[in-house]
Amino acid sequence: MSSNQDDYKLKDTKPQLGERWPHGGVRGGGGWISSERITSTYDLVEQMYYLYVRVVKARDLPPNQVTGSSDPYVEVKLGNYKGKTQHFTKRSNPEWKQVFAFSKDKIQSSVLEVFVRDKDMVARDDYLGRVVFDMNEVPTRVPPDSPLAPQWYRLEDRRGENKLRGEVMLAVWMGTQADEAFPDAWHSDAATVQGEGVYSVRSKVYVSPKLWYLRVNVIEAQDVESADKSQLPQVYVKAQVGNQILKTKTCPTKTINPFWNEDLIFVAAEPFEEQLVLTVENKTASRDETVGRIQLPLNIFEKRLDHRPFHSRWFNLEKFGFGVLEGDRRMELKFSTRIHLRACLEGAYHVLDESTMYLSDQRPTDRQLWKQPIGILEVGILSAQGLLPMKTRDGRGTTDAYCVAKYGQKWVRTRTIVGSSSPKWNEQYTWEVYDPCTVITLGAFDNCHLGANEKPGGGGPGKDSRIGKVRIRLSTLETDRIYTHSYPLLVLQPSGVKKMGELQLAFRFTCLSLANMIYLYCHPLLPKMHYLHPFTVSQLDFLRFQAMNIVAVRLARAEPPLRKEVVEYMLDVDSHMWSMRRSKANFFRIVSLFSGAISMSKWLAEVCQWKNPITSVLVHILFVILICFPELILPTIFLYMFIIGIWNFRFRPRHPPHMDTKLSWAEAVHPDELDEEFDTFPTSKAQDVTRMRYDRLRSVAGRVQTVVGDMATQGERFEALLSWRDPRATSLFVVFCLVTAVALYVTPFRIVILVAGLFVLRHPRFRSKQPSVPSNFFRRLPARADSML
Repeated sequence: MSSNQDDYKLKDTKPQLGERWPHGGVRGGGGWISSERITSTYDLVEQMYYLYVRVVKARDLPPNQVTGSSDPYVEVKLGNYKGKTQHFTKRSNPEWKQVFAFSKDKIQSSVLEVFVRDKDMVARDDYLGRVVFDMNEVPTRVPPDSPLAPQWYRLEDRRGENKLRGEVMLAVWMGTQADEAFPDAWHSDAATVQGEGVYSVRSKVYVSPKLWYLRVNVIEAQDVESADKSQLPQVYVKAQVGNQILKTKTCPTKTINPFWNEDLIFVAAEPFEEQLVLTVENKTASRDETVGRIQLPLNIFEKRLDHRPFHSRWFNLEKFGFGVLEGDRRMELKFSTRIHLRACLEGAYHVLDESTMYLSDQRPTDRQLWKQPIGILEVGILSAQGLLPMKTRDGRGTTDAYCVAKYGQKWVRTRTIVGSSSPKWNEQYTWEVYDPCTVITLGAFDNCHLGANEKPGGGGPGKDSRIGKVRIRLSTLETDRIYTHSYPLLVLQPSGVKKMGELQLAFRFTCLSLANMIYLYCHPLLPKMHYLHPFTVSQLDFLRFQAMNIVAVRLARAEPPLRKEVVEYMLDVDSHMWSMRRSKANFFRIVSLFSGAISMSKWLAEVCQWKNPITSVLVHILFVILICFPELILPTIFLYMFIIGIWNFRFRPRHPPHMDTKLSWAEAVHPDELDEEFDTFPTSKAQDVTRMRYDRLRSVAGRVQTVVGDMATQGERFEALLSWRDPRATSLFVVFCLVTAVALYVTPFRIVILVAGLFVLRHPRFRSKQPSVPSNFFRRLPARADSML
């Protein structure tokens, strides 16, 4: 194997993880996680010590002799690092309530100086006083100790000989990243960031908006009038929610009482900001005329929590008309035109992941339907190594890296480490797990919104650049085991696949209820409504695209914002776009599935040719026994699979899957194929005819690519039955094989066939619309899609 391929491999690491630091409750994605569920926190990261300085307020500050007032601010200085609070205008008793954090590894001074100065817009800032602390006397605080109480300190002159007028309230202590002041503190790692950029370097936790499907069943309308009284109208209904626009089919007959009975599905986020706008339009030869319209707030529709039918309602339409004066267009209420609707809100959060293989949350939208969590996922984002320069600053390449992790409704963002190719975050986050067959996604990005940063080609601030992404399927993890690995950060660029660095992680999956976890393997992946009222493939694509736009817009409104390019990369917004590389990768995934059958045929040919006489004799004996006793065929097959499963336990994967460049067909891709993959959609190539045909080809091929990938996934799930990639699933299947083998040994073969036949031919009354237990179990098995770039 070449050294280049070695760089793309997963590496074991042995970081010096911290002690078990009890920290009371930890905020999880679905609420507060009590300390009873988590015995320890912050034990998956390396302990990093910080000097914390809390600047609370000041009082009795002397006024400026010229202006008669003071514009005070505080400057905290430790060696070469300086942090400043904001200044207040004409305030002698200001309150800052700001915390400064200095990394212990970068402390180069034995004293801490806290200066109080008067801001001067013209000349040099006036000195109001200072407080000096000896670093050897600073106390150490470890949670769950209560916060250190701040104290009043008298200001002194520059030499420290005389006390001056005024006091400042401070608290100084040594702590770790487990301190509650850590997330919102000013950090010496980002000392060069000024202004609004300070807010974009802090670590934050985000929560995705609650999504709902809005199902609008347009039934009929009554007393529809056309502008041309001599002709009957032929109408359709246009519905709009925000940027989403859908239309019913045109009523096939011209009538004043049209009938459609069509379902229109939208995605809406709570709190509801948009309205449902319904417009009835008449199709004419020249242009479509508006017959009537109505605006309905979404909160008037009931939330559907089960499969029970919901009631329909009649709504009066507002009709466009003409006033007395010519050209005076106005709205007048017409009670004669009505529309008959049946609308409701259904849970829709899973739409973000449903059409991909990276499902991270299967819970219903409504919290009333949630069940108890079955586990806890703890992730420690430790550090990165060898990051490539992503932009230029002061004439040299640099990287301002931060990480984003997404699982379920909870998104987390680490702080930004400025100007470092080997940043150390050492931040730990916790999620409640409601289903083990889910995927957590972690991505690394370069922060391009710190102020006066420049892109490599110039032009000022731009989008946050992608550094790489990691996916981890929870079902492939052993329970209560701490995984510490260094993941390669790979990004596909127009020039080919490129390693951007390595991301070091530590994570642990803790099981709270083994019985509930085993029960989930036979339970449907998604809520019941998804199976009772399924959507078409085109509807799912439309809904998922709209849901991603809604989530991106809502998260971009946070402070600091989680930007659209970050959300789209984490949600794989371009996963369904046509790519020759992906199509080749999926094709060879299918080809690899037939390697077992090919090997079996070769082995059978060798048996027939008597290349190994002992093996051929044993096969003949087994064949004669099975022919003489056909009731042993099925038990023998299940027993054979049981033995293979036990044998493969020795060769089970020891590491979680990671991005595989060979599997993704990213190393041998042709440059022209990459140019096609990075082409815009619609295409930017010349000639209108070529563009139309090219886009049509890409749309069709993208669907074929997805189908091929789904076929490969099904075959890989068969392989996962006995490969121990999911240890719990393989254990269940192995035990099932053993029990089935024993049951078939003691049960007459004819009885087995009779029961199986009657079960297959059973009456529809005895069939359920929900997937069967084997189907649910099979869909939860892991596939190699997690390792696809």
